[in-house]
Amino acid sequence: MELYMSKVALVTGETGLLGTALVEHLEEKDDNVRGLSSSLDLLDPDAIFWFFTDGIKDGTISPGASSVYHLAARVGGIQANNNGLATFFDDNIRMNVEFLKACQEFGVKRLISVMSSCVYPEERFVTYPLTEDQLHLGPPHDSNFGYAYAKRMLDVQTQAYRAQHGVDYVTVIPNNLFGEHDNFHLEDGHVLPALIRKVWEAKLSDSPNIVVWGDGTPLREFTYAKDAAKILRVVEEEYHYEYPLNIGCTEERSIGEIARLVCEYLEYDGTILFNASKPNGQRRKPTSNESLLSLTSWKESDYTPFEVALKNTCEWFVQNYPAVRGVK
Repeated sequence: MELYMSKVALVTGETGLLGTALVEHLEEKDDNVRGLSSSLDLLDPDAIFWFFTDGIKDGTISPGASSVYHLAARVGGIQANNNGLATFFDDNIRMNVEFLKACQEFGVKRLISVMSSCVYPEERFVTYPLTEDQLHLGPPHDSNFGYAYAKRMLDVQTQAYRAQHGVDYVTVIPNNLFGEHDNFHLEDGHVLPALIRKVWEAKLSDSPNIVVWGDGTPLREFTYAKDAAKILRVVEEEYHYEYPLNIGCTEERSIGEIARLVCEYLEYDGTILFNASKPNGQRRKPTSNESLLSLTSWKESDYTPFEVALKNTCEWFVQNYPAVRGVK
């Protein structure tokens, strides 16, 4: 019985960027956390079935008393998405459909699933800032439509389950997450961790310059993964609506500014070269977090200042290099 004296949390994707931060935060809150992805193949429906069956039988999980955080996904940057549109669609559709179906069938009452701001339609179909009611107004940007459509279907499935089965399932939409334990792969990682690695390795090799894809002008919003983890716990406790919820910090930064800050924090004095022949991706995609701020206790001032979070991330990377994800 001791297992159920504290809040029980089941987490998929617990070894990733957000998952690592979430497990750490939940444990600080004295939640009893069980990570699933490290021992469970989410692409195998039989494995998911037996996970719940065996867990209920031996008493290690109690679906009705547990909150499930579904973070697992196949993710990547612009190049990875462009090169694997079908793979990103197939894998994300399969893991979402099978895992949510199993959660409902085995009696999970509370499920928080994570999407991404790249699921929103491209600029000509929406009005900025992006609000949750615009999610399905048009196609996503063609650079990642496989991943984006699969994630949109996660929202559709969630709302369908709420309507038919009466479960308290919700989806949240972060923007560009970053922080400790990120994926620092130069091709499969997102822009900020890839920049950190590129700058650091240029410094180590005494390279006179680094090359950044695009012209440096696109604007992006960035949210510290530790902040997103805290918000997920707030959402679990306070948000019970059927509509998806934007949770990201809405301050915009240009890719060029990010590159210069990374160079400053890593003390690299080489030249930044922008390769305008490479894709920029969307020019900007600002989101609105007004629903988060009005419907939960989270405040704008609760976000970690970007410069502080970026410094923390750079320092962690230097201290752990090369034993970081995407390098080894």
